[in-house]
Order: sequence, then C-alpha cells, then structure tokens
Amino acid sequence: MRAVDSLVLIRRATLRHPTRSGLLLLAIAVGVAAVVVLASLGEAARRYIGAEFASLGTHLVLVLPGRSETTGGMPGMFVGQTPRDLSIADAEALRRSSAVREIAPVAVGEALVSHGGLSRQSAIFGSTADLLKLRHWKMAQGRFLAPGDPERSAPECVIGARVRREIFGNEPALGGWLRIGDRRFRVVGILATEGRSIGIDVQDLVVIPVAAAMQIINTSSLFRIMVGARSREAMDRAKTEVEAILVARHQGERDMTVITQDAVLKTFDRILRAVTFAIAGIGGVSLLVAGVLMANVMLVAVSQRTPEIGLLVALGATRRWILTLFLGEAGALALLGAITGLGIGLLGNFGIGSALPQLDLTPPTWVLVAGPLVALATGLIAGAAPARRAAALDPVVALRGS
Repeated sequence: MRAVDSLVLIRRATLRHPTRSGLLLLAIAVGVAAVVVLASLGEAARRYIGAEFASLGTHLVLVLPGRSETTGGMPGMFVGQTPRDLSIADAEALRRSSAVREIAPVAVGEALVSHGGLSRQSAIFGSTADLLKLRHWKMAQGRFLAPGDPERSAPECVIGARVRREIFGNEPALGGWLRIGDRRFRVVGILATEGRSIGIDVQDLVVIPVAAAMQIINTSSLFRIMVGARSREAMDRAKTEVEAILVARHQGERDMTVITQDAVLKTFDRILRAVTFAIAGIGGVSLLVAGVLMANVMLVAVSQRTPEIGLLVALGATRRWILTLFLGEAGALALLGAITGLGIGLLGNFGIGSALPQLDLTPPTWVLVAGPLVALATGLIAGAAPARRAAALDPVVALRGS
C-alpha cells in the first residue's frame, strides 16, 4: 500500500474514536506542558539570579568580615567568635594592588530621615564616590558623592526617588538639607536607578559618606568592601592581592572572606541548572504515565479492530505494514499531543509571567526540541507492543473476529 493510504487509514482510525484519541492526546499534552512550564520556571530563576548579580557591577571582588571556612556557613556566623572589623583604612590599603581599579567600602543600616515636618525610616548606604561606577547606577538629578578622603567627607547625601517624593514633596530636593539621625546632610543628587540592591529598594535609599554612616548606625565594621578589578582577566590576581594585603594588615590572620562575583554566579548557575533539569524530569514523569495509558488503550484497540486487521491482511497488507499502521497512529497522537502541550505550556508561561513580571519565562530551546521528541518516543514505545500483537494476528482467525 502507498504511504498516502496509510495516512488516510491513520486519520480515519483516530477520528473514529474521538474520546479515546482525545484522552491520549490530552495525556501527552499535559505531560509536555508540565515539562515546558517547570523547565521555564527553573531557567527563569537562573536568569533572574544572574541578572541580580550582574546588577552588582562587573569585574567585582567582594570582601566580607569573617571566614566562611570556619563552619561552612556565612562569614561571621560561627559561634563563640566575632569577626575582626573591616575598616575604612583596610579598604584604602587595597588601592596598593595594581589589579584594582575602584574601591567602595560599604556600611548598611537604617535611620530616621526628616525634612521640615516630614520624616520616615530609610535604608542608609554609606560608601564613597567609586560606588557609582561599581554599581552602574544612574543619576536623575545632580551628582553622586564627591571623591576625596573617606574619613573626612563633606556632609552630603544622594537620595532615591521615593525618598525625594515622600520627604520633599513638590519642594526642590537638590540643595536642600536632610536630617539623618542627629546630623544634617545637603542633598546633592537623586538616583534614577530602580530595583533592589542587597535586598534594599534603591528608591528608598539614602547614600552618605561611609564614615558618617558608620557613626549614625553605630558600627565599627564595614558591611563589606566592594573592589572593582581592572578587567575580567585581572579578577583572580585582584582577589589574591586583596587577600594578601588584608592578611598582612591583620597580623597574619585570614579573618575575612574574599570572593569574586563570577565564582558566586557560577555556583548558583550550576545549582539552578541542576534544579531546572530535576523539575523538568518531575514533569516528564507525567509523560511516562501517558505512555502507560497509551499502551493500555492501544491494546484494547487491537482487540476491537481484529476483524479490520484480518481484512487488511486478506487484501494483501503485510505484517510490516500493519506494524507501521499502528505505530503511525500512536506516533501521530503523541506528536499532536506534544504540539498541543507546547501551546498550553507557552500559555501557562504567559499567565505566570503576567503575575510575576520580574521573571523572564522564555522556555529554554532544549525544552522546545526535547519535549516533542520525548513525547514522540513515548508514543512509539508505548505503541510498539500493541502494534506487534496486531501484526502477529492470524488473518483467518482475525476475519472470524475471534
């Protein structure tokens, strides 16, 4: 028989039992849709975390007080010991490294800010002029903190857009005085950048000189030191030299943790890729269930179509052609179900993306390719046993319908 005859018979067999065909198609579609949505969520989480780290800046080396090796936890969390302070002098000493381009000591806290009769609690971010370059922030108005000695900086501040709106209202903020704690600072700039920084909304941020911030939030240690390497190639050398300088300043004690942005990002990337494949595999279990369902339904179909099979054999159809016919029917249902599942999965991504716009739910290419292929393979494997049973029927017995 010709290939076109096979396609006609497959089409008629599929449409003759719409309920059976619809259930098989739905089972495959649900499995593929689950794989698409779950894999997209895992990949979106990986991209989101990557973007968050990228927003910290490029060629970044981070210095944190305390050794992460002490307990395997975060620096400063081991019991019975207090991490040695990281000071502004420590940060300035790092400029001796030829691999370092920018240094931004950072102190983070919270304080009451006020102007006129209005006040609110705001996040205080103490740093220096280099922070703007390291973080790639943009200014809406004015300028950032002036360069100079971080221990003797002018009383000036840069504020986020929400702080400007809620504290100054319609009054011009630039040049105005903002009281932070018990000290006054002149507003020299307003940030245009939005989003979050170290868990803090940039619009709620007040940036002041680092020495003043440490006094206001009553801390003797920096939260961290952000170091900008001269290039990506210089990051490893910058990390090594930064650690050596600090160990020398701390009397040989390796009481700080120095990490590169790339190292942290690669660790998260590996973890999240593994999670993505794992949850996609969980979705793939539904494809296995669909395969079992297809095998059972196709076996019943062989029993129902015994006289038809006998007639085809009597008319000259070979066992190979009967096998191809049943495998083609299973493959067609699986492929149509996979295409339907892709559509459902993409619609699901659109719905989740509308609710969570911060996530980019574009499915990875491997899912769009592997989903239909795995579904097709599942259909063919599930249909193999029924197809062989149909091809092995004796035509005389089949024609009698027994």
